[in-house]
This record gives sequence, C-alpha cells and structure tokens, in this order.
Amino acid sequence: MQGRAAGGKVAGRYRLEGLIGRGGMGEVWRAHDELLGRLVALKSAPTGDDRSADRLKESLVREARNAAQPHHPHIVEVFDFVVEDATCWIVMEYVPARSLAQILADGPLSPVRAAAIGRQIADALAVSHAPPVGVVHGDLTPENVLVRDDGVAKLTDFGISRAIWSDPTVDATGTGTGAGGVRGKPRYLPPELAGGRPSSEKSDVFSLGATLYAAVEGRSPYGEADNPLAYLGRALAGAIEPPRRAGPLTRTLAALLDPDPKRRPTAAGARDMLSRLAPAMQPGGRPDADEPTWSVTLPLLRRRGSGLRWPRPGRRKVPLAIGGAAVVAAAAVAAGFLLWGPGGGAGSDTKGGGATPQTSVAPNAGVLGNPRTADPCALLSTKPFDEYGDVHVDPAYGEFNRCDVLVARGDDDIVDIELAYSSDASAPDSQSHARKAGRLTVVETSEEDDACDRVIQLLDGNQVEFTVKRLEETSLDVCALADKATAHAIGLLDRAPVPRRRNPFPPNSLARLDACDLLDPDAAKAMGGLDPREKEPDIARWDCTWDSDGSDAGLYLRFSRDNDLTDDGQLVRLGGAQSYLAPEEDGPHTCMVRTVHRAYTDTTGDHVVEHLYLAVHGPQSTDRLCDIARSVATSAAKRMSTR
Repeated sequence: MQGRAAGGKVAGRYRLEGLIGRGGMGEVWRAHDELLGRLVALKSAPTGDDRSADRLKESLVREARNAAQPHHPHIVEVFDFVVEDATCWIVMEYVPARSLAQILADGPLSPVRAAAIGRQIADALAVSHAPPVGVVHGDLTPENVLVRDDGVAKLTDFGISRAIWSDPTVDATGTGTGAGGVRGKPRYLPPELAGGRPSSEKSDVFSLGATLYAAVEGRSPYGEADNPLAYLGRALAGAIEPPRRAGPLTRTLAALLDPDPKRRPTAAGARDMLSRLAPAMQPGGRPDADEPTWSVTLPLLRRRGSGLRWPRPGRRKVPLAIGGAAVVAAAAVAAGFLLWGPGGGAGSDTKGGGATPQTSVAPNAGVLGNPRTADPCALLSTKPFDEYGDVHVDPAYGEFNRCDVLVARGDDDIVDIELAYSSDASAPDSQSHARKAGRLTVVETSEEDDACDRVIQLLDGNQVEFTVKRLEETSLDVCALADKATAHAIGLLDRAPVPRRRNPFPPNSLARLDACDLLDPDAAKAMGGLDPREKEPDIARWDCTWDSDGSDAGLYLRFSRDNDLTDDGQLVRLGGAQSYLAPEEDGPHTCMVRTVHRAYTDTTGDHVVEHLYLAVHGPQSTDRLCDIARSVATSAAKRMSTR
C-alpha cells in the first residue's frame, strides 16, 4: 500500500484520481478506467504472509465473489478483481452518492423518504437471498447504503457476507462460528446474532429495519449507549425502543424488528410492505416530493416484558333467544349488513361463500380506507353458514371495528364468527403459514383452544382478522368455517375496497371520540414514570396505550360495547357516570374500570351499552392502582360527556 497516490495506475488501466475513504479493511479510491473510459471505485486490502493480512485478503475475495453474483440496480456492481504489488483490489461501480449515515448527520428523514430507500434495498436483498445467488449481506447499516441525489439507493460492502448454501459462517474474529466473535455492528445487530447464532436472510431483514429505524428516529432501535457491550446486551434481550417519529412506517418497522426471526417477513415481504408507503420512483423523481398526508396515526411497537395482555371481550353473557322471525329480521337489517356484492346484486353463494365474479376491479381494491367509515359487517355473510343452524348477524358487540355472525341451535349460540379490521402487522411464524389469494395474502393458523384464526393482509398495510370459536360443545370444524368466511371476504376485497357504513355513527357515540384525548395528565402522573405524551393509539384511535419507561407501569383505554355490565365488578359512580370497578381482574397489580357512556337498542333489537374500558397495571398496590383508575375514569367520564 505504500506509495499509492493520485495519478498512479493499478493493473495498467485504472488511474487513481482521489482517495474516497480509509478504514481497517484498506482504502477506497475513485479511479478512471482508461480502457473503457469510465469512472470506477477501487477497494484495496494489503496482501502478506501474516495471519491478519491473510484474513483481510480472504474477506476481500469473499466480498468480491458475493457482491458480483447478484446483478441488481440497487447493488453496487463489481467489475473485476486484481492483485498487484502486494495489494488486492476490487474494481466496482463508482456511485456519486453519500452514505445514508452521512445524510442522517443532517437530521432524520421523513417516514416516506426512508421507506423509499428501504424499498430499494429490500428488493436488492430479495434478489441476493434467492437462489441461485443465495448471499446474506451480514452488515446492513446506514454506512453501507449509498443514496444518490436523485433518490436511487444502492447496497454496498459485502465484506462479511456469506453464501447461504456453501460458505461457513465467519465471525468478526475471522475464526469461524463458535469462536466467541459477533458479526456486524452492535447498533444494528439482530438478537440471534448477538446470541451467537449464524446470520441468515432474516438477519438482513432485521438490520434493514434497524437501518430504517435510525433513518427516521436518528438513533439505534436499542437507544443510546456508552459502549458496544451495552448494545449487545440490549440486542440479546430484544429490547427495542418504541419509535416516536415513524408514523405510517411504524407497523412495517414492528414486523422487520421482531426479535423472533421466524416472525419477520422475508426480504420480498419487506419490499412489498415498504412499497405500500413508497411506490417505485419515476426516473429522476424525489422519493418524498409528493409525500401523502396520513389521517390515522398507526400504533407504536408494543413494549415487551410487562407480562400483561389486555383482554378482548368475549361473547355476550346473556343468551339470545333465536327464533325464525329473528333470523329473518337479522338477515334483512336496514343498517347496512351487506349480504350482497359491492355491485348491488347477490354477492355470495351457499357453498363457498365466494362473491359473484365482478367485471371490473376498483383502483383502490383490497384496502381499508378510513377506518371510521369502514363497515366490518359488509365483509360477512350469513349464507355460507345456513346449513349449520340458525344464523344471525351481531353488529354491535365489542370494539367498533368488529362484527360477528353467530350460529345457534335452539336457544344457544354454538359458534361465533368474528371479524375485525386492524392496523397491526401479522407475519407467518412457526405456527402459521401464508398463501396468496388473488392480490392479497392470507395468514392461516391451526385450531387451538376451540378457536381458529385467519388474517387477510390488505394492500394498504391494514388487515382483516377472523376468529372463529366454539361457544358450546359441537363437532363443527371451526377452521373450515373460518375458510368460508375468508373466502367470502376475499371475493369482495379482490375487486373493491372495504365497503363504507351505510349509516354513520350517531353524534353521541363513543366512536366519534379519540381515546387518546381522554387521559388527564395530572391523573397519569400518579402512575410513576408515565409520560402522557407518549401514547400508542390503535386503529381509528378507538383505543390508546401508555407505558412507562422504567417502572413497568401502564394504562390502557378502549371504547367497547356489551349488552350487560352488571357482572363486571363493583357498581360505583365516577364523574357522574355509572361505572364498574374490578380489582385484579387481569391478575395481581391490575385494576379495571368500565364506565357507561350510553345505552340504546340496536337494529336487531338487542340492548347495547357503549362504555369506556380502562385498565391500569404497575408495581403499586392494587388499592393504589384502583385509586388511580377511579381518578382517570372520573376525568374521562367528564370529558366524554362534553364532547
């Protein structure tokens, strides 16, 4: 390496023009290929007999081989590999660009611009991971993503990459797996690598998520630490800090940064998720030139480790008497339980529940749209289930994003087919698998605890969730029923968006409010370490979560509906509203309150109670937690009554 200077030549044809960078692996020069008349980049490493130099050379050879295999517009291309004067050189495409790390020195990016960069890199990874290439990058960080002024991004530096089907895993010490080294940079390291497991395609996906997290948040997903060992410890624990600026990118980050690699999407899946936020750019187009506005704040990553799982309501506690007239009435409800296709004709058949084929596809087919006007009942039909018993629609139970079809025999409901739309991201894991259904994806699980789940992943990143469960002893196959419900919904969504509600929520409904606006900041302070500003809204802001940073305390508000609350705790008056207090309903150090907002009779003739469900948990005594719950519910009830 001694004596190299601008003006010198490599291999008789590459004239060195200027030093671009220098590091532990050698130097990178801008050079002019005098044979082909083009600019190139030359990356060097010294050769030699000592063990350290040999490792550097082997690494450079491996990088050249692996980087040369995938020919992709978003991977820096490798042209040649030469050895000259005790130095080996990779000859690469010259990219006039800054690294993402250099760009971030000027400040974080918008979520849409970050997604545009991520989409390109995810596409590069998808090609790199797939056969016959089969290469894991292993060091995806902001330093190794180049971004041109026109927004085109390119992945570079395959220095610790490995071929999936042939190369052994080589750690940072160069001694191979099990020697005690850790591959990659700790700030972006996947939990499995921090634990000593070999890198895989899913490791690259995590590092892509960590890089995009840094792009919008300005820091590692593991927060800030003083030394690499601290980052390694957080990586081992999967301690991801919830993002604050990610907005519409939040749900995708949650999927990419899942500590369990089995639950992460593939690189191709990550590309598809990012494409919903940032479609492919037109040549010369800026990725954030026409950034859309977002009317719904998506949920932040849920903090792990609290041990508390907020309950979803079960079925009604009061049995419903189902007669023939009631079934007919429920099937013909004028409130808009759409048992027909979006074109107005009969939309389902009696065998499979699939919709009658439509002749055209709406431009926004397969999307949820505004969740406050989307009608969950419009995606359900009673007809596929007529053969199993008396069937009726229950439009007003549980959350506002939910609708149920109930199968009854005699006076008892025996099966509940529940549909709810959600902004959460579901990815297949070891207990589930995904399949394509037209342009949509369905995630399926096996029956467990008398229930079976299906999820339709919509094209706008939202999803439709089906849960079919037995309410009484029956031999009915709940997964077969889930498939029927899913088939009917797919038949509609493959050609149209989720239909709108025919009748809007009345002015005095909780559905018109924002759960995140109901928390009294002074009451929240009593939780200790809880910042009222750090809220995690869910779909349509009909529920909201607050978690403390260090005290394992949390507070949750949700709008819900039931037909009877008298068995849900001790009757109290809070803020002038009838409420029900339930200490330790969800275990020690918890307290729940249900506060009635209004009662009415729905279109099927059932009594419905709209209420605010409040849950708190923390290290305080149960009595103290219930005092806090009373205070929060009192102020929330007053706010609800004035809005």
